Amino acid sequence: MSKKILIVDDQSDTLDLLKEIFEDEGYLVTALPYTEDIIRSITQYQPDLVMLDFLLAGINGGELCHQLKTNSLSAHIPVIMLSGYPRVLESLGSYGADAFIAKPFDLTHLTDTVKHWLEESEMHA
Repeated sequence: MSKKILIVDDQSDTLDLLKEIFEDEGYLVTALPYTEDIIRSITQYQPDLVMLDFLLAGINGGELCHQLKTNSLSAHIPVIMLSGYPRVLESLGSYGADAFIAKPFDLTHLTDTVKHWLEESEMHA
């Protein structure tokens, strides 16, 4: 069965690119430009991994990550933060993210990181 990835990024070009990359890798991808309730989105889509942009319209992606990592329903799901502003993340802490990838990203590094965290979570399931 294919692994499921939930991506939240308010930049449509980035969202489309990430969706295409990971669908080509064989993953089932749900791509959202916004989520009002990240826990509801997790319940609805049942992802094996979540990718969040750090700067989202109306909310800090780090806060969404924190919500995921402090909720017993989703704390086990790997979260990868993406940002074009890596210094912002360095100054604010990681919010419990499992990995951080700076934009623009290296495609091989991005896909290897996702694969690593999916394998890691499977080993601990």
